[in-house]
Amino acid sequence: MKSTLVLASLASSAFSSSLVGLGQRSINATSTTAVSTVDLETGARCACNNLAVSYSNLMIYPGSANYTSQVTNYWDIRADLDPACIFLPTSAEQVADAIGLFATCGAQFAVRGGGHMNYPGSNNIDGGVLLAFDNMKEYQVNNDTIDVAPGMTWYDVYSALDPYGRAAIGGRLKTIGVPGLTLIGGVSYFINKYGFAMDNVVNYDIVLGNGTQVAANATSHPDLFWALKGGANNFGVVTKFTLKTYSMPHISTTIQEFNETAVHDFIKASCDWVVADSDTSIAAGSVLTITYNATTGSVSPLLLGVQEGISNPPSKFTNFTAIPGVYKVSNVTTSKHVTFGHHSMYPDSDVLYSMYQTWKAAVNQIADVQGLYPTFVINISPASAVKVGNTNGIGNVWGLAEEPTICDTGWDNAEDDLRVEAWVRQLVEHLHGINKCSGLARDFIYMGDGGDWQDPFAGFPGENVQRMREIRERYDPLGTFTRLNWGGFKLGN
Repeated sequence: MKSTLVLASLASSAFSSSLVGLGQRSINATSTTAVSTVDLETGARCACNNLAVSYSNLMIYPGSANYTSQVTNYWDIRADLDPACIFLPTSAEQVADAIGLFATCGAQFAVRGGGHMNYPGSNNIDGGVLLAFDNMKEYQVNNDTIDVAPGMTWYDVYSALDPYGRAAIGGRLKTIGVPGLTLIGGVSYFINKYGFAMDNVVNYDIVLGNGTQVAANATSHPDLFWALKGGANNFGVVTKFTLKTYSMPHISTTIQEFNETAVHDFIKASCDWVVADSDTSIAAGSVLTITYNATTGSVSPLLLGVQEGISNPPSKFTNFTAIPGVYKVSNVTTSKHVTFGHHSMYPDSDVLYSMYQTWKAAVNQIADVQGLYPTFVINISPASAVKVGNTNGIGNVWGLAEEPTICDTGWDNAEDDLRVEAWVRQLVEHLHGINKCSGLARDFIYMGDGGDWQDPFAGFPGENVQRMREIRERYDPLGTFTRLNWGGFKLGN
């Protein structure tokens, strides 16, 4: 199934001896020579051939046994592209060698962690080199942190911490990779108490655009440390994340399904939850969806609620429990076993219900698309979620004072891509326009759910974007992650 998401609520020269990080290469801060400019095929051939000299056993080529499974290992099949070769490093040193080689060869490349990012070109590439982290899944559990390699999914992380009764702040879906979600911000079930995933990173080991490795944290390269908190793939390739962990031996969950007559009350409960619940002593979050069945024309609201502790049913969702439903079940488990393009707006149940009605009416325009699975998602981010980043002495690049609806539309066939994507774009921008008129619109766009026509950085504070560009020039003067690793959301000039 294809899926487009649009959020609504919410030559390797070196750069400075002062930036020597993990001892691989020195850096020359005065170097301004950009990476080589060569055609796609020439750059890829250079990189693939040279990588094969030292790492032939870590290379995969078109026609080989594992190539097809590698290039289709994506959540969104629009990312099923055909790289010239695939490199599967086993260590940070090998990643550093590869990045330095890409700069030398002028080879265009993509980097894949979990393969969940829906922006085409963000984690695969036609004709270039794919650097995939399948072989880097090491972790180290410490007292109150965990060191995580970039090939791990959040299920891997939760499973590693489960025996210790601890949890990290990460993805709500088990298959989401650690790197992509963490670098774009990271919405989790527990943002009301612990903030976003990016706010819980205490160190990044990162390979820069010339192949140099550095550690970025509060005392070592703190400017880069700040920029990586929401700055996406504009600065380098992270080879290890050190994440905070929290004691969380038990998780309480609830699944509640309703029929169409409950939509208004369901939306009101969603807005009331984010506005009225100021208690951050208990971490809790949810996935709220309204799904349209294209075959029957019926609509089904659904709550997936998660809360730390053993309260059963979880106490944070009583406003939903009070709504008559068709199915309700609660359970106490552990974080390991929890499975379950936008614009932002301030919560207003009347306006949000009007948006839902507009969305439902608009679905009829594409109801004939095979495999259509449109979903109206309410992504709740309470004001307390951004407080962590604003009070931890570090901050993040979002610069929000407080904090979102997603149109999630799935379909089957590639020939419907342009039609459905155009429909999503038109609908989302129309709804955003309505919110502007009512004074509820926000310019913030969460990258994880942004459409590929949108520019999330346009919604960041201007001074933050300028600061990020200066940091990018300082750490990647060659332009490796601007010119060669061009997929995903980029800062621009």
